[in-house]
Amino acid sequence: MLPTPREIFTSFERGEIEREEMHALMALHARELIQEMEEDHQNPAAAWVESLLARRAAGKLVRKHSARLLREVLVALSDVPDFAPARHLWNAAHPDVPLHCFLRMRREPVFRILSLDSDAGEIRLIVEHGEAARGKGTRREFLLKRDTAWKLRAEAV
Repeated sequence: MLPTPREIFTSFERGEIEREEMHALMALHARELIQEMEEDHQNPAAAWVESLLARRAAGKLVRKHSARLLREVLVALSDVPDFAPARHLWNAAHPDVPLHCFLRMRREPVFRILSLDSDAGEIRLIVEHGEAARGKGTRREFLLKRDTAWKLRAEAV
């Protein structure tokens, strides 16, 4: 699995990889993004529907839980090792990136938040990712707790 950009930057800052390797790995991510933009250009109707569905889902989550908490949850998920959707969530802390950009309702690999329940300092989260066909995606449940620095950390349930 390709490391996330955050993991790439961390490896570079630690001196584990050279600048050329960092650029090569980031170029792979860039190519993936460009390919998705080309697909959107070729099929604007599907891209528009995907955007509407993601905006609707993000809006519901924000109204119920707040944008700040939703960003914190997405950042915590981006730190989960070997969690495939992390490669799309690595920039969730950046306030200039709209929250709906991190949700993938129909476009594979999908990433949907099925349930988010906050109770007594803990957050229970159920997500679905992977295949778009109904019932084919992988469901995972996480328990998110705050550490001593008050940062959310995800634990698989």
